[in-house]
Amino acid sequence: MTSPTATLLISCPDQQGLVAKFANFIYANGGNIIHADQHTDFAAGLFLTRLEWQLTGFNLPQEFIAPAFNAIAQPLNAKWELHFSDTVPRIAIWVSKQDHCLFDLIWRHRAKEFTAEIPLMISNHLQLQEVAEQFGIDYHHVPVNKDNKLEQEAKQLELLQQYKINLVVLAKYMQILSADFIAKFPQVINIHHSFLPAFVGANPYHKAFERGVKIIGATAHYVTSDLDAGPIIEQDVVRVSHRDEVEDLIRKGKDLERVVLARAVRSHLQNRVLVYGNRTVVFE
Repeated sequence: MTSPTATLLISCPDQQGLVAKFANFIYANGGNIIHADQHTDFAAGLFLTRLEWQLTGFNLPQEFIAPAFNAIAQPLNAKWELHFSDTVPRIAIWVSKQDHCLFDLIWRHRAKEFTAEIPLMISNHLQLQEVAEQFGIDYHHVPVNKDNKLEQEAKQLELLQQYKINLVVLAKYMQILSADFIAKFPQVINIHHSFLPAFVGANPYHKAFERGVKIIGATAHYVTSDLDAGPIIEQDVVRVSHRDEVEDLIRKGKDLERVVLARAVRSHLQNRVLVYGNRTVVFE
């Protein structure tokens, strides 16, 4: 069995000696670092790092690691997150009618490409209930319109709490989440079918076709109260030509959407994404 690990994601004002201070915290407590990566954003004056170490042989019990590290982080004005590999995240997948991203996530999960549980699907339509039942996932139909949005979002939040969900993945869930929802549950990843910031909102493939673009893209990002403007986790593009119709752009785009969303979810679950401001560092 692979030894369980702990991961620290840290951002703080840049200064000398940070690598030594953070690494020494792990070394002094008997830890073996198996991954270390760092980045300095000189414009922002920030140092950002990811440290992962084995818990076998580490002198501090898990419940004591956070308070011990906080004693080091506080004087440095550091923001930080601590994650443990033996804590399995629980995902809720939200869908509407399209199934390509949903199937891709399920197959990758079954192939053990990422470690998580998927106990819950939520949809504003009934079309994909059969898929959930096929894979033993609880399906909740929560129809949303402009008149009942806040009421239905309250039900959705109750379900997330009931199922102890850590991450919501919007796998082509064609609804805008309210600022109030995001404030209460900020861990949401969306897949948008364009290379943001181009063509935000609905029908980006039609807009791209009308503009005569030569590449189309897909973007996975964290959801914020600003439409399609949250911190970007993953993007990719594919070339198109004047011979392609809208249907061709949609077909090519769906292939991208699958891959880009899967990469983003995997990076998030492996605690490789560090958000600062409206930007991200994604550690390899």
